[in-house]
Amino acid sequence: MQTTWMRRNHHRECIVFFSGWGMDPAPFRSLPAGDRDLYMVYDYRELEPLALEPLAGYDRLHLIAWSMGVWVAAHLLVDRADAFASRTALGGTLAPVDKQRGIPPERYAAMVDDFNQETLDGFYRNMFDSEDQLTRFLANRPQRGLDELHAEMVAFRHWFHQYGEAGDLFTQKIITSRDRIFSGRNQLRAWGKDCGTVRNWPHFPFSLLAAWQDLLPPP
Repeated sequence: MQTTWMRRNHHRECIVFFSGWGMDPAPFRSLPAGDRDLYMVYDYRELEPLALEPLAGYDRLHLIAWSMGVWVAAHLLVDRADAFASRTALGGTLAPVDKQRGIPPERYAAMVDDFNQETLDGFYRNMFDSEDQLTRFLANRPQRGLDELHAEMVAFRHWFHQYGEAGDLFTQKIITSRDRIFSGRNQLRAWGKDCGTVRNWPHFPFSLLAAWQDLLPPP
């Protein structure tokens, strides 16, 4: 597990962002954070408790977890939820490898078993429903090798099988209805029909946002 400061201007509030599988800071650098600092967590080949000491001194912390990061954040922070003023799940669930509430296990296994550059390129295409959005992403694609991406995918499945469904710490659930990774239908099943906010977004919605603020609940 890796962490990095993407914005550190000593603002009074900070967003803690748990990214999805296969990511690094590159695809997210252009999204403004406004008057908040931004701390990113990614690479789930190893899981370890998130040290909150680097985040001490802020008036308010906001958690945003996306895709596979939804499960990781819930697993690691469910007993420390009160440290965060808001906690948002985006395009993911607490049961990420699951036929009804996540990515179907057979589909996940097919990616693991046949993982190569073509598989990765297909995954990237499925994150979007617009060629323009895909082109923008590929211009800032993660700089990580195939071997470590495959290892992360294998490790994540292992962590989920070992620890099971995570507890729900989220105060806001955003369901990405045009999602071709975590289907909108499975997200709705996972959270409950009236428990989430449905957005007409693909799996990777960040290129549609004006700022990280767009993912935070109203004050």
